[in-house]
Amino acid sequence: MKVSVFIATSLDGYIARKDGDIDWLMSADTSGGTEDYGYQAFADSVDCLVMGRNCLEKVMSFPDWPYDGKRVIVLSTTIRDVPASLAGRIELYAGALTTLLERLQGEGCQRIYIDGGRTIQSFLQAGLVTDMTITTIPLLLGEGLPLFTESERTIALHHLSTDSYPSGFVQSRYELRQG
Repeated sequence: MKVSVFIATSLDGYIARKDGDIDWLMSADTSGGTEDYGYQAFADSVDCLVMGRNCLEKVMSFPDWPYDGKRVIVLSTTIRDVPASLAGRIELYAGALTTLLERLQGEGCQRIYIDGGRTIQSFLQAGLVTDMTITTIPLLLGEGLPLFTESERTIALHHLSTDSYPSGFVQSRYELRQG
Protein backbone atom coordinates (compact mmCIF):
# COMPACT_ATOMS: atom_id res chain seq x y z
CA MET A 1 0.00 0.00 0.00
CA LYS A 2 1.25 3.49 -0.85
CA VAL A 3 1.06 6.27 1.72
CA SER A 4 1.44 9.45 -0.30
CA VAL A 5 1.93 13.16 0.27
CA PHE A 6 0.90 15.67 -2.43
CA ILE A 7 1.38 19.24 -1.27
CA ALA A 8 2.54 22.72 -2.24
CA THR A 9 4.99 24.91 -0.36
CA SER A 10 6.35 28.39 -0.74
CA LEU A 11 9.97 28.57 -1.83
CA ASP A 12 10.91 29.09 1.83
CA GLY A 13 9.08 25.91 2.86
CA TYR A 14 5.73 27.08 4.25
CA ILE A 15 2.41 25.39 3.49
CA ALA A 16 0.26 28.18 4.97
CA ARG A 17 0.48 31.51 6.71
CA LYS A 18 0.68 31.44 10.53
CA ASP A 19 -3.12 31.69 10.74
CA GLY A 20 -3.53 28.78 8.30
CA ASP A 21 -4.49 30.98 5.36
CA ILE A 22 -3.54 29.69 1.90
CA ASP A 23 -4.59 32.78 -0.08
CA TRP A 24 -1.05 33.04 -1.48
CA LEU A 25 -1.39 29.59 -3.02
CA MET A 26 -4.66 30.41 -4.74
CA SER A 27 -3.36 33.68 -6.17
CA ALA A 28 0.05 32.33 -7.30
CA ASP A 29 -1.29 30.17 -10.13
CA THR A 30 -1.04 32.15 -13.36
CA SER A 31 -2.48 29.36 -15.52
CA GLY A 32 -6.00 30.73 -15.08
CA GLY A 33 -7.09 27.44 -13.58
CA THR A 34 -6.23 25.45 -16.70
CA GLU A 35 -3.33 23.54 -15.07
CA ASP A 36 -3.94 21.20 -12.14
CA TYR A 37 -0.28 20.16 -11.78
CA GLY A 38 -1.17 16.48 -11.80
CA TYR A 39 -3.56 16.73 -8.87
CA GLN A 40 -6.59 15.12 -10.54
CA ALA A 41 -4.62 12.09 -11.74
CA PHE A 42 -3.16 11.75 -8.25
CA ALA A 43 -6.59 12.12 -6.58
CA ASP A 44 -8.05 9.52 -8.94
CA SER A 45 -5.37 7.05 -7.76
CA VAL A 46 -6.26 7.52 -4.07
CA ASP A 47 -8.60 5.24 -2.10
CA CYS A 48 -8.64 7.26 1.10
CA LEU A 49 -7.59 10.67 2.40
CA VAL A 50 -6.22 11.07 5.94
CA MET A 51 -6.00 14.60 7.36
CA GLY A 52 -5.79 16.31 10.71
CA ARG A 53 -8.28 18.56 12.47
CA ASN A 54 -6.58 21.81 11.35
CA CYS A 55 -6.67 20.70 7.73
CA LEU A 56 -10.35 19.77 8.10
CA GLU A 57 -11.13 23.22 9.48
CA LYS A 58 -9.43 24.83 6.47
CA VAL A 59 -11.32 22.58 4.02
CA MET A 60 -14.61 23.40 5.76
CA SER A 61 -14.00 27.08 4.87
CA PHE A 62 -14.07 26.24 1.14
CA PRO A 63 -17.34 26.98 -0.69
CA ASP A 64 -17.74 23.31 -1.69
CA TRP A 65 -16.61 20.00 -0.20
CA PRO A 66 -13.74 18.97 -2.53
CA TYR A 67 -13.73 15.26 -1.69
CA ASP A 68 -17.14 13.98 -2.78
CA GLY A 69 -16.97 10.26 -3.43
CA LYS A 70 -13.67 9.92 -1.56
CA ARG A 71 -13.29 8.31 1.85
CA VAL A 72 -11.91 10.89 4.32
CA ILE A 73 -10.53 10.05 7.76
CA VAL A 74 -9.81 12.91 10.17
CA LEU A 75 -7.23 12.38 12.90
CA SER A 76 -8.32 14.12 16.08
CA THR A 77 -8.29 13.55 19.80
CA THR A 78 -10.48 16.61 20.42
CA ILE A 79 -13.38 16.15 17.98
CA ARG A 80 -15.77 13.65 19.55
CA ASP A 81 -18.59 13.67 17.00
CA VAL A 82 -18.75 14.26 13.27
CA PRO A 83 -20.25 17.72 12.63
CA ALA A 84 -23.75 17.43 11.18
CA SER A 85 -22.64 19.19 7.96
CA LEU A 86 -20.06 16.42 7.41
CA ALA A 87 -22.18 13.40 8.34
CA GLY A 88 -21.44 10.63 5.86
CA ARG A 89 -18.44 12.54 4.49
CA ILE A 90 -15.78 11.95 7.15
CA GLU A 91 -14.76 9.40 9.75
CA LEU A 92 -12.94 10.29 12.96
CA TYR A 93 -9.89 8.40 14.20
CA ALA A 94 -7.82 8.89 17.36
CA GLY A 95 -5.63 5.77 17.57
CA ALA A 96 -2.17 4.71 16.48
CA LEU A 97 -1.20 5.51 12.89
CA THR A 98 0.14 2.00 12.28
CA THR A 99 -3.17 0.51 13.45
CA LEU A 100 -5.07 2.79 11.06
CA LEU A 101 -2.87 1.81 8.12
CA GLU A 102 -3.17 -1.90 8.95
CA ARG A 103 -6.96 -1.53 9.03
CA LEU A 104 -7.05 0.36 5.72
CA GLN A 105 -4.77 -2.16 4.05
CA GLY A 106 -6.97 -4.98 5.37
CA GLU A 107 -9.95 -3.20 3.80
CA GLY A 108 -8.20 -3.25 0.43
CA CYS A 109 -6.91 0.33 0.23
CA GLN A 110 -4.04 0.64 -2.25
CA ARG A 111 -3.12 4.31 -1.87
CA ILE A 112 -3.65 6.69 1.03
CA TYR A 113 -3.30 10.47 0.66
CA ILE A 114 -1.88 12.20 3.73
CA ASP A 115 -2.69 15.92 4.00
CA GLY A 116 -2.06 18.63 6.57
CA GLY A 117 1.26 19.75 8.03
CA ARG A 118 1.12 18.06 11.42
CA THR A 119 -0.36 14.89 9.95
CA ILE A 120 2.37 14.69 7.31
CA GLN A 121 5.02 15.29 9.98
CA SER A 122 3.55 12.52 12.19
CA PHE A 123 3.48 10.01 9.35
CA LEU A 124 7.04 10.94 8.34
CA GLN A 125 8.35 10.58 11.90
CA ALA A 126 6.69 7.17 12.16
CA GLY A 127 8.36 6.08 8.89
CA LEU A 128 5.01 5.45 7.22
CA VAL A 129 5.18 7.70 4.11
CA THR A 130 6.16 5.89 0.90
CA ASP A 131 6.23 8.80 -1.57
CA MET A 132 5.92 12.57 -1.77
CA THR A 133 5.04 15.04 -4.49
CA ILE A 134 6.03 18.56 -3.49
CA THR A 135 5.16 21.55 -5.65
CA THR A 136 7.26 24.61 -4.88
CA ILE A 137 5.57 27.95 -5.48
CA PRO A 138 7.90 30.86 -6.36
CA LEU A 139 6.97 33.01 -3.36
CA LEU A 140 8.81 33.82 -0.14
CA LEU A 141 6.30 34.10 2.70
CA GLY A 142 8.90 34.85 5.35
CA GLU A 143 6.93 33.05 8.03
CA GLY A 144 4.11 30.57 8.35
CA LEU A 145 3.41 26.92 8.98
CA PRO A 146 6.35 24.83 7.74
CA LEU A 147 5.98 21.57 5.89
CA PHE A 148 8.96 20.12 7.72
CA THR A 149 10.00 20.69 11.31
CA GLU A 150 12.83 19.40 13.44
CA SER A 151 13.12 15.65 13.06
CA GLU A 152 14.21 12.98 15.49
CA ARG A 153 15.73 11.02 12.63
CA THR A 154 17.21 11.47 9.19
CA ILE A 155 14.75 10.62 6.42
CA ALA A 156 16.40 9.53 3.18
CA LEU A 157 14.66 10.26 -0.11
CA HIS A 158 15.15 9.00 -3.65
CA HIS A 159 14.43 11.66 -6.29
CA LEU A 160 12.18 10.32 -9.06
CA SER A 161 11.53 13.37 -11.25
CA THR A 162 11.08 17.12 -11.41
CA ASP A 163 8.84 19.13 -13.72
CA SER A 164 8.66 22.89 -14.14
CA TYR A 165 5.64 24.83 -15.37
CA PRO A 166 5.19 28.19 -17.14
CA SER A 167 3.67 29.53 -13.90
CA GLY A 168 7.08 29.06 -12.25
CA PHE A 169 5.84 26.16 -10.14
CA VAL A 170 8.37 23.35 -9.75
CA GLN A 171 7.12 19.89 -8.83
CA SER A 172 9.38 17.13 -7.54
CA ARG A 173 8.52 13.53 -6.78
CA TYR A 174 10.34 11.37 -4.26
CA GLU A 175 10.19 7.89 -2.82
CA LEU A 176 11.19 7.51 0.80
CA ARG A 177 13.96 5.06 1.43
CA GLN A 178 13.07 2.56 4.11
CA GLY A 179 15.55 1.49 6.74
